[in-house]
Amino acid sequence: MRPLDENETTAVFEKLFKFTGNNLKNIVENPSHEGPDPNPGRYCFRLQKNRVYYVSESLVKRATNIGRAQLVSLGTCIGKFTKGGKFHLTVQSVNLLAANAKHKVWLKPTSEMSFLYGNHVLKGGLGRITENIVAGDGVVVFSMSDVPLGFGIAAKSTQDCRKLDPNGIVVLHQADIGEYLRMEDEL
Repeated sequence: MRPLDENETTAVFEKLFKFTGNNLKNIVENPSHEGPDPNPGRYCFRLQKNRVYYVSESLVKRATNIGRAQLVSLGTCIGKFTKGGKFHLTVQSVNLLAANAKHKVWLKPTSEMSFLYGNHVLKGGLGRITENIVAGDGVVVFSMSDVPLGFGIAAKSTQDCRKLDPNGIVVLHQADIGEYLRMEDEL
C-alpha cells in the first residue's frame, strides 16, 4: 500500500470533482474518528493492486506491519485504475459521493428496480432532480426516501429534462448497489 503519485492523484480528484464539485474539500479535509489514538488524523488515499482506498491515517500506520502480498483491503475501496491508466469509481464509493454530492436525482419507487438491474434512468422514472445540472455532470441517484442507489452521468440538462418524452434517457448508469449481488465475485 503506497500513497498516490501526482498523476494518480490528479485522475482520482478529477473524477471525484465531477460528482462532488467544491465539496471535494470536505472529502480531503475530513477528520478521522477511527482508531484508538486520541488524535487519529485525517483520511487519505492509498493505492494497493490498482485499487484506490479511502482510509484513515491511523489505520495506515497500523497496516505497515502487514506485508503488501498479505494485505487484501484497507478502508473503503473507492475505485480502481484500468490497465490503460484511467480511473473508474466503483460502487463502494456511493456513500462517500452521496454525502458530498453536488447534483442529485431521485427515482420514483416504480423505477428503482430497473436502475438496480443496471439500466439507465428514464424521464418517466424521475421523481425529482436538482437544478443547474448540465449534460455530462456526475449525479448521484437516490430513492425517494433518500437512500443512495448509485451514480451515473447526466445525459440531459435539468432544462432539457422538462421537455423530454417519458422514454428519454436522463442519467446514464455507471454503478448501483445492485452490483453487490450481481458481481459479488469481482468486488
